[in-house]
Amino acid sequence: MTTPLADIRLLLLDVDGVLTDGSITYTDTGEQIKSFNVKDGLGIRLLMAAGVEVGIVTARISGALRHRCDNLGITLVVDGTKDKAKALESISASTQINTAHIAFMGDDLIDLPAMTRAGFAFTVADAPAEVKTRADMIMDLPGGKGAVRQACEAVLKAKGLWEKSVSRFLS
Repeated sequence: MTTPLADIRLLLLDVDGVLTDGSITYTDTGEQIKSFNVKDGLGIRLLMAAGVEVGIVTARISGALRHRCDNLGITLVVDGTKDKAKALESISASTQINTAHIAFMGDDLIDLPAMTRAGFAFTVADAPAEVKTRADMIMDLPGGKGAVRQACEAVLKAKGLWEKSVSRFLS
């Protein structure tokens, strides 16, 4: 049974294909370069300011991701894990937030175990069919192009907090 968005207390995000467009660029020295969307970043900040926690669960380890998380104030980061369902359970235990109140946003097959165990599952517009059919909500935008912002807005609107979040920019 899907949890209503209004009851979500924590949003967990995959990185490659969700916070990025899935591209991984390597320099000649082997350093990874990732590009993040500023609109996604603002959505994350708005969600956190409204009291909804945000965390990262990803299979890769990346210095670029750590810098982005530091910039956004995201301290809940589980990287280098292939078992995202186990990471979800561990995060649930450590935060004392029941998985029913956790949303997970993934984009590919490796994300399905966590998506199906979370209370609500988001995916991006460019996810494969196997992922889309198991998501509770499919964003209109692809990964790295504002899909996370759409998910954040959906949670804020469901909680009745969107207008309050926007009002600070209108005064």
